[in-house]
Amino acid sequence: MIALAWLVGGGSSFTPVFDKKEGALISPSSTRQSRTLACCSRKKTVSCLSQSLQRASSASLDWKNLGFSFMPTNCFVCATYQNGCWGELEISKETTIRIPIAATVLHYGQAAFEGLKAFACKDGSIRIFRPEKNAERLQRSASRIMMPLVPKEMFLNAVVRAVQENCEYIPPYGSGGSLYIRPFLFGSGARVGLGPSDEYTFIVFVVPVGDYYKGGLAPVTAVVTEDYDRAAPLGVGNVKVGGNYAADLLPYMQSKEKGYPVNLYLDPVERKYIEEFGTSNFIAIGNNKKSFITPNSKSILKSITNQSLMQLAQEELGLQVEYRKVAIDEVSHFDEVAACGTAVVITPVGRIVYQGRVMNIGNNPDQVGPVLKQLYELMTSIQFGQIADKRHWMYRVV
Repeated sequence: MIALAWLVGGGSSFTPVFDKKEGALISPSSTRQSRTLACCSRKKTVSCLSQSLQRASSASLDWKNLGFSFMPTNCFVCATYQNGCWGELEISKETTIRIPIAATVLHYGQAAFEGLKAFACKDGSIRIFRPEKNAERLQRSASRIMMPLVPKEMFLNAVVRAVQENCEYIPPYGSGGSLYIRPFLFGSGARVGLGPSDEYTFIVFVVPVGDYYKGGLAPVTAVVTEDYDRAAPLGVGNVKVGGNYAADLLPYMQSKEKGYPVNLYLDPVERKYIEEFGTSNFIAIGNNKKSFITPNSKSILKSITNQSLMQLAQEELGLQVEYRKVAIDEVSHFDEVAACGTAVVITPVGRIVYQGRVMNIGNNPDQVGPVLKQLYELMTSIQFGQIADKRHWMYRVV
């Protein structure tokens, strides 16, 4: 497992780094500093880690009743890209930012974001779930809309630092909550004519969030969105850019007004193959509970949660993974269906409404299927450190 590390510097800027070889904490710019200074830096950083652990989960919050909404925390981490290179990571205690009125994020949608979580684990440590995958996905998103790539090491260190600086807000082990981490990148330079910005800002903020299923997993009814498409076949549906979610706001709210908490999109060409839910991937258990099925499409965002569930289904439960086109007409033949994503891991779907008819999933659409329940418990047990992390998905921060 790679140790995550950082060094607090003078003022508000810092340059955190990994020591992959020794699995220890090292100082910034170590190639230009002596071994003695590096050794002193390690001691200083270990002290910071100890202080963070002491402060963990100490905020005066009602941990059992947290929702999924913004609240101010200690600070956020940020960096600016100018003149072809990234500046140092810095800390800001503000809850607002200043950008030009002609910033490209406001006019041309140059914005991409990620979502991941840190967990207070059973052994007292604080760990982040697969942050390197989010770093890679943000790079794919940035490349698609002509933004500079955030180096993976910079991304990981910014995420780690945001968690450490706000460790009081990590929900304690046993509460079911976690610390939601939101990294985002946007064009912050002024430009009136169409074109990429000459300046970009990268920010990571965090908020504590509660257990979405306080009363246990419960199936919901989804509805197929028929009047709108989520993304074009060769558009930006496969990257995590802000415009995708803006396009879903109207269909999503219309679905909610009709009593459906989840909406499902079909492919924009033939309108018969499942794409994904508004904010999460589609997964199904079929073939008499022997197969894990999820759609394969160029316009679907690859969910890190889905990829993890696929692996668990195959390696732990012995299921066959079918990554293929999935016709909407297959739904009534599936044993179990769910939406999956960072916020909730799995949202079981018991019924799907399509063209005015209700399609029931499995023999008992009002009960969570056994395979989905197993997958949910496996995933959350890994995240909270209740079972061995054989795949080294969890990155220890404190």
